[in-house]
Parts: sequence; structure tokens; C-alpha cells
Amino acid sequence: MQQARILIIEDNPANMELMSYLLSSFGYTVLIAHNGEEGITTAKREMLDLIICDVHLPIVDGYAVAKYLKKDPVLRQIPLVAVTALAMVGDRDKVLSAGFDGYIDKPIVPEKFVGQIEEFIKNK
Repeated sequence: MQQARILIIEDNPANMELMSYLLSSFGYTVLIAHNGEEGITTAKREMLDLIICDVHLPIVDGYAVAKYLKKDPVLRQIPLVAVTALAMVGDRDKVLSAGFDGYIDKPIVPEKFVGQIEEFIKNK
């Protein structure tokens, strides 16, 4: 079975490195984008199984990424998961109502992260 192809859209190098490392070590193919614009371009070009996206990004933020992806008939089928430090009351609902299919808070817990991501892949 071919492992899933996962796009990570994240501007923080340490977070990107950690998420990439964890997913790669479990055999997933990881593609990276450092801002929302690059993320949208990569999503349009590649066949993806999942997109992980920070909310606070340079150039195009995560909300705009979600809006764009969910308007596209092909891209809307790809599960989109927010991985964000937004932790105020109501932030989770705001993220989900913006078009994200799921929400994982930062800092991520390395022991749980891959399992959390796999839930979105198997439900695809």
C-alpha cells in the first residue's frame, strides 16, 4: 500500500521540521510550503491525501487557504487540518467554520501527532 502524500503549510521552521520528521519517520511522503500562497500552488499541482495548515501564515493566511481549497471541486475533497496555537474560547469553532476539517493545537505532542493525523487520512 502506498503511503499518503501530506502537504504541510507552516512558516515556523522548528514546527515544520518536527511535523515533517514525525510524518516521514512513519513512511509518509511530506511536501512543504512556507506560506499560504505556496501551499495553494502546491495543492493544485500535486495529488495529495491530506493538507496540514497553520492559520497564521505570511502572504495568504490559513483562513484564505481554506476558503480557496474548499471552493475548488477537486481540492475540497482533500482533508484540511489546522495545526495552530489559537487556543482561545471559540477559536476551534472559528477554524472549523472557515472550512478546516479538523484542528490540532500547538505545541503538538510528538507522541500523539501521527495518530491524530492518521485519523483524518483513514476517514478520507
